[in-house]
Amino acid sequence: MDTSRSQTHSFAQTEINWDKLDKTKFYVVGAGIFTGVTVALYPVSLVKTRLQVASKDAVERNAFSIIRSILRTDGIPGLYRGFGTVIIGAIPTRIIFLTALETTKVAAFRLVEPFKLSEPTQAAIANGIAGMAASLCSQTLFVPIDVVSQRLMVQGYSGHATYNGGLDVVRKVLKTDGVRGLYRGFGLSVMTYSPSSAVWWASYGASQRLIWRLLGHDSVHEKYAPNQWTTVCVQAGGGIFAGATASCITTPLDTIKTRLQVMGQEKRHSVRQVVKGLVIDDGWKGLYRGLGPRFVSMSAWGTSMILAYEYLKRMCVRDE
Repeated sequence: MDTSRSQTHSFAQTEINWDKLDKTKFYVVGAGIFTGVTVALYPVSLVKTRLQVASKDAVERNAFSIIRSILRTDGIPGLYRGFGTVIIGAIPTRIIFLTALETTKVAAFRLVEPFKLSEPTQAAIANGIAGMAASLCSQTLFVPIDVVSQRLMVQGYSGHATYNGGLDVVRKVLKTDGVRGLYRGFGLSVMTYSPSSAVWWASYGASQRLIWRLLGHDSVHEKYAPNQWTTVCVQAGGGIFAGATASCITTPLDTIKTRLQVMGQEKRHSVRQVVKGLVIDDGWKGLYRGLGPRFVSMSAWGTSMILAYEYLKRMCVRDE
């Protein structure tokens, strides 16, 4: 970025400024690319959600048994329950997220530049601020989609209600809880996704710089940009590290939020009651239900997303 070029040295040669992008192409092509990534990784999210809401007496208590059960009863389509709802809402949500992310990142780099911090520290702070701001901006649209899709994911499983599609979920939620029902767990979603996004983007920004430094690309006077294969590998490494860090830190909040969002009117519990139930069933490790799939999901999603995102930016650079 122009605002961070003095700090990033040769790394700046691998970054593409927001103001250099063709925004129309960025949004249109991006919608297609991220839809493809979502198709590939959606089953992992479904398995993670089922693990988090499983009752103590549920037969399927690990990821593989859940997958086997779904394939046996519903086949491959069973792994995509709620997918239509997610896709419909994902495109506008991602537009909001990416726009807020990039514009905030520019402003954040300007803010931290006068402090003369180390390159990884500046990247962590600026990216972290941008990630949190982007998540906050997109939550208003994301939470109702999350509520609907998660109910579809777990319908008929471990005592949960069944529905006739996303519109039926919306109708029943509005009938029992009003609009507020579509925002059940909103506070926890903000508490989960905003810090998660901040940690993810901060970890990604900092780890990239550290990896470049380890590879010897830290010279102010370096004349040549790293080759594309090296750039992709570094970005993938940053995505894996970021996903692992974020999943370990935020899984307890995600487990509580998911349980709250899928509960029906007759089972409504407070956050305290949900935590107490998890601890009674499994001890404190109950708060980390679904950590494996969430770890895989966040690492795989993070790596796929960031590679797709960086590729998208390279595709959408405006001709000078």
